[in-house]
Amino acid sequence: MTSETTVARALWRHLPSVDRLLQSTECLNWLASYGHTETTQALRRALEQARQHLTELTLPPSEAELLKSAHTILQKRASSQLRAVFNLTGTVLHTNLGRATLAESVIEAVARAARSPCALEYALDEGERGDRDEVVRELLCELTGAEAATVVNNNAAAVFLLLNTLANRKEVIVSRGELVEIGGAFRVPDIMKRAGAKLVEVGCTNRTHAKDYREAISKRTALLMKVHASNYAIQGFTHTVPNTEVAAMAHEHGLTFVEDLGSGTLIDLERWGLPHEPTPREALKAGADLVSFSGDKLLGGPQAGILVGRNDLIQKLKKNPLKRALRLGKLTLAALEATLHLYRNPEALPQQLETLRLLTRSSDEIVAQCRRILPSMQCFMTPLDAQVTIEPCSSQLGSGSLPIERLPSAALVIRTNAKRGAGLNQIEKRLRALPTPVIGRIAERALWLDLRCLRPEQEADLQSQLMQVQTT
Repeated sequence: MTSETTVARALWRHLPSVDRLLQSTECLNWLASYGHTETTQALRRALEQARQHLTELTLPPSEAELLKSAHTILQKRASSQLRAVFNLTGTVLHTNLGRATLAESVIEAVARAARSPCALEYALDEGERGDRDEVVRELLCELTGAEAATVVNNNAAAVFLLLNTLANRKEVIVSRGELVEIGGAFRVPDIMKRAGAKLVEVGCTNRTHAKDYREAISKRTALLMKVHASNYAIQGFTHTVPNTEVAAMAHEHGLTFVEDLGSGTLIDLERWGLPHEPTPREALKAGADLVSFSGDKLLGGPQAGILVGRNDLIQKLKKNPLKRALRLGKLTLAALEATLHLYRNPEALPQQLETLRLLTRSSDEIVAQCRRILPSMQCFMTPLDAQVTIEPCSSQLGSGSLPIERLPSAALVIRTNAKRGAGLNQIEKRLRALPTPVIGRIAERALWLDLRCLRPEQEADLQSQLMQVQTT
């Protein structure tokens, strides 16, 4: 045993016991808030941390310091890992930040479903077991023009279910230019393989013709499939086969034609000055037998995978044992139903649907917001020797929706001389350390804080947090 270790162990005897600390006023309050087990664990951890540092310290920490350390441990363990953040990235549907923000009426519907039992799989008229898809089936059929509908937990699951049900051990023909990879390195070919389907690629990356589909059709073909291009766009010397032609070819050979729309908006976005995105109704009208799309992208609802189309095909999907493994819970169904109800009043959608409200904000409105936030941000940056300016920028929809389209916006732009002050990474880290973390993006040697997704009611909170840092 070294002399350093001997000195440390001698100092251990000066540390208070857990029982002694539990008698303090602070601990009595913590016992009521956190419970005896959690409080005791925090005190033990604080004492253990103190022992580990006694080899470097000349004096053991005081009781007040130990209690402060224990309180920090308690607060950290009690805080949620799913923290709210300020999304100032300029990406409205940010996958890493939860995509669509739900409307207030939708949040209220989720709360009601969470508070009490509800008729999830119970047919009230008949007084017997029901089908949970009935919660949203009528709404989905009305809004898409489909014969039938079913829902699962996300769009990748929807594609997996339809492939496994309709093309297991059979071939699926897809244009090579549509074999996309989505976030997290999930690739369409991989999903097909796991679903038991054999992928048959046709055409080239930039050009696919009708003859490519025709020549690939064989006795083992089950589906012709089109996949919405996600997160990228092919431009220049290109050609794709219209859906109507692909559908006609499929039906001519007695095959099923399915389309994965991905983002799946239910309405024509052009009426609000946004770029056109194909809708499920358009896809079905063009001849698709089944269409899959997401609930948490342009639709503006919770994470869900939605399948609409022919009734006989939907019934086959519902009989697949995988459907139970992929089904939605009552909270997600409550959120999806409430979101779909908003579409029955399309005139009010920009005010009620949060995703559409954010997408349709004017750049002038965002510039005015930047001017209101600027003084607080400049105050926050003063000790960091950083300069803040207001500059035009472009927001994007995100999550594979309209990948090349940009929305005019404005940002607070932070630049610094790293030789004299804090670097951009350090500034970004300080903003992420706020009680409500600020998430921006670094580009062009600057930190950009695009305010498109900052709601007016959040301004005061952000300003308060920026100013509070300077007074502590």
